[in-house]
Amino acid sequence: MRLLRSTDLALRVLMRLAVEGESTPTTREVAAAMEVPYTHAAKVVAGLQHMGLVSARRGRGGGLALSEEGRTASVGAVVRAFEGDGDVVDCEGATPCPLASGCRLRGALRRAQEAFFASLDPVTVADVVASPTGPLLLGISRTVPVD
Repeated sequence: MRLLRSTDLALRVLMRLAVEGESTPTTREVAAAMEVPYTHAAKVVAGLQHMGLVSARRGRGGGLALSEEGRTASVGAVVRAFEGDGDVVDCEGATPCPLASGCRLRGALRRAQEAFFASLDPVTVADVVASPTGPLLLGISRTVPVD
């Protein structure tokens, strides 16, 4: 299974904010540091805000901060939220699969997908930034100045 770019970015934003300490980078700074388009980062940050995992303040002294819920958030829950509930394969798409009514593969893929999510459920954002990852991440994620 391959994660959507937005899911990957959401996890990386959470990890970065988890190691920032008192620093509150802007969305533009996070986008620059992660080398992603600002508009993509802004959409992901908005999703994380909606989930209550990130807070954002505008204006002077503003920026992004990880909420307590964000620190203890389940990686599985974040992945589910960004990936959605869709099946791994689209059996009902523009050209429906002729085997859909009697196919056993669809159920097997659904179970595999749920096992994937379930394996991520007990893992929290705090877990994934624990040493040695957090210090390494901090070393490579210093705020990049934006012109």
